[in-house]
Amino acid sequence: MKAKEFRELSEEELQNKLNQLKDELFHLRFQLAINQLDNPHKITEVKRDIARVLTVMNEGKNA
Repeated sequence: MKAKEFRELSEEELQNKLNQLKDELFHLRFQLAINQLDNPHKITEVKRDIARVLTVMNEGKNA
């Protein structure tokens, strides 16, 4: 997702999305450890999405 799409979400939706992304990252890392991960780049994408969500959440606090 793009940062613009995250900015359209409410604070509660952002928190839910953050939890989903962290859960997904956990599962991806687990798959990587047991050599079942098809696309290792997906881990990087999820990490960046987590960073985007946190950035948008911090922007809301400062506004």
